[in-house]
Amino acid sequence: MELDNNIEKLLEKYFEATTTVAEEQTLRKYFDQESVATHLEQYKPMFAYFSNAKEEQYTKLNSLTESVKPRRKFNYRWVSVAAAVVMTFGAYFGTNAYADYQEQKQARIAYEQTKEALNLLAANFAKGTEKVALLEEFEIAKQKVYSNN
Repeated sequence: MELDNNIEKLLEKYFEATTTVAEEQTLRKYFDQESVATHLEQYKPMFAYFSNAKEEQYTKLNSLTESVKPRRKFNYRWVSVAAAVVMTFGAYFGTNAYADYQEQKQARIAYEQTKEALNLLAANFAKGTEKVALLEEFEIAKQKVYSNN
């Protein structure tokens, strides 16, 4: 029980990063045992991982000892041909896209002008309808005057 309290205190210090090397060694030895307190078993895999990671070694060959592969000569002619092809495609498809954009812009302008003209026509038609309504009222009044005589 006293050992468990001591281990708990060491764990608190460990997570606060204030333990010494000897205290960390004590923690590793405790969690390497088979019998660990049940409330501390959750930390056992963590310390097992640290123990395994400590034993791992870097196995990649040193770049100085590896044989140096000769580099192939870079052929700039093919790069220039590829660049010319890309620029040609870009110029061709770019002008088509620009023409499509101009055509859409003109169509949008024509649509707006037509819409404006139709709105003007509708406003004038509304005025004409009002005048016709007044004429109908005038006609009705005229019929009443002539029919009374």
